[in-house]
Amino acid sequence: MVFSTDAATVRHSLMEPLLICTDLDRTLLPNGDSTESVGARPAFARLVSRPHTALAYVTGRDLALVEEAIQEYRLPEPDWIIGDVGSSIYDKRTHGWSPLEAWFLHISHDWQGFGWSDLAMVLAGLSGLALQPENRQNSHKLSYFIPLDADLPVLTREILTRLEDHAIAASLIHSIDENAAIGLLDILPQRAGKLHAVEFLMRAQGFSHGQTIFAGDSGNDLSVLTSAIPAVLVANAHPDVAAQATAESERSGTRDRLYLAKGGFLGMNGNYSAGILEGIGHFHADAVRELD
Repeated sequence: MVFSTDAATVRHSLMEPLLICTDLDRTLLPNGDSTESVGARPAFARLVSRPHTALAYVTGRDLALVEEAIQEYRLPEPDWIIGDVGSSIYDKRTHGWSPLEAWFLHISHDWQGFGWSDLAMVLAGLSGLALQPENRQNSHKLSYFIPLDADLPVLTREILTRLEDHAIAASLIHSIDENAAIGLLDILPQRAGKLHAVEFLMRAQGFSHGQTIFAGDSGNDLSVLTSAIPAVLVANAHPDVAAQATAESERSGTRDRLYLAKGGFLGMNGNYSAGILEGIGHFHADAVRELD
């Protein structure tokens, strides 16, 4: 009896499972000012289509906007969506997406039954907070616009003081919408956020730190970029984010887990999906070897 063996298939079967978690806007999506390398997104799609490779989108977008991005940019369908800045998790079912009830229950205790509109009333009158439209809010996310020059330490103290008066445990996430030139402030349950959501997914699906990689570009990615999870900051990230990520990872002792894409990998420029591939190549060289 003669057996035919495909060498690439054998190598893939021997590779450890890999969970790729990536932000969307200006990370996987080339919707910033920087140039996207030709062929980078198709190469990323080939990589995540391989056996033993799982994909999660980790984004500030809600489910509808994630689905819109998948269609518009012809992105690979992920296995999970961590949306709303880490306040929601969806897994793929036969007929669409279903929220993870375990995650909802896990984070809901922090807000003591309060909804976003209830918390908005608690914070009413605080200077510098402008409520984002209702379609940007959800049961576990309260979102504001804030000025670029807002005094964040003072504003954070004022917000947390008011919330603590109602026994609300919350985390605050600041980022910048570069296109609109406005600051963004998301208030989440303390146990929510991108890092906690990724860690929850890792535990639930049995992925170790060594089997996981995260890619991001902005302030709301910093919690993961500076954690013990191997991570890549794409080359098109703002220099301030790169400086902050470097400094925070050095303080936390996780600098060896953070890779700053710089371009040159596979002849690409390190922006967007090219940067993701470069980071995967840094931490998991075997996974990208056949893309060359």
